[in-house]
Order: sequence, then C-alpha cells, then structure tokens
Amino acid sequence: MELIRALDAVEGIERYRISSIEPNLLTDEIIDFCAQSRAFMPHFHIPLQSGSDEVLRLMHRKYDTNLFRSKIEKIKSLMPHAFIGVDVIVGTRGERDEYFEDAYKFIESLDITQLHVFSYSERPGTKALEIPYAVSPEVKHERSQRLLALSAEKTRRFYESAIGSTRPVLFEHT
Repeated sequence: MELIRALDAVEGIERYRISSIEPNLLTDEIIDFCAQSRAFMPHFHIPLQSGSDEVLRLMHRKYDTNLFRSKIEKIKSLMPHAFIGVDVIVGTRGERDEYFEDAYKFIESLDITQLHVFSYSERPGTKALEIPYAVSPEVKHERSQRLLALSAEKTRRFYESAIGSTRPVLFEHT
C-alpha cells in the first residue's frame, strides 16, 4: 500500500492502472484508494483463471469464486464505470464439461468488461500432468470461442454504457 501511495504522488505521471494482481492480493484498501486516487484509473486487470471452484482447487489457487465476486462487486460499488479485464484459462487438466459450464455461468454473471482467454498447454515436469482427464484440442477451441463471444458481448455493453458521457483523454502521442 505504501508503494501505491508513493506512486500516486509522483509528479509528471498522469495515469496508472492496476494490472495482473491476484484477487487475494487486491485488498479493499487498494480498491478504496484507487477510487479516490489522483492517478490510479478505474481500470483493473485481475486473473480469474477459472470460474469453477473445483478447477481453482486443482490449480492450487489461493482464492475461490466467492472472493473473486466480492472484489468485482467492491470495485463496481465505488467505481461503477470501471473497466475490469479478466484472464481465463480453458481446457486445464481436470476441467470436465460440468466444471466449464459452472465457470461460464459464473463469468457470465460478473459485471466485467473483457476476457483474455488462453488455452491450457501442457508443460513437461509440472504437477498438472498428474491430474487425470485431459481436454481435447477441439474442446479447448470450442470453449475459447464461447468465452470470446461472451467477452465481445460484455465489451459492447461496456462501450454502450459510456455513450453520451464525457471522459478525460490522455494522448500518448500527438
């Protein structure tokens, strides 16, 4: 938190965004600070990885869907127009059809802006290879396409919600 406060005070830097912060490390204090900050924008990028608690447990994540939802709701309660990008991995070992459907429904229910969708790929020597049930490349592709379509819909709604509003713009190049 001290670093975030110090960065906010740096002269000459107009904007920061919170990016790639694990949901269990995104504290309410950080969210509260960003909501009133001079330089931290209402823009967050938070890795979810899966919207299925079963898959999150297989991944040994230190959070679950309830914690993730609470972070999104906290952000939106203080910054209703915040952009929230989310990383999701499809086709991890152990991601059975019902787990993916749970994940899809969970993600669909969130007030987020955009998904970054990645397909799981095997890495030699990792513990993940010990998990039974590998997802076929065709199923990974189909799941990715479904989530990308959901992302496009969420992004469209986010853009439409800004129609008629005036927002400050920071030009990086002229």
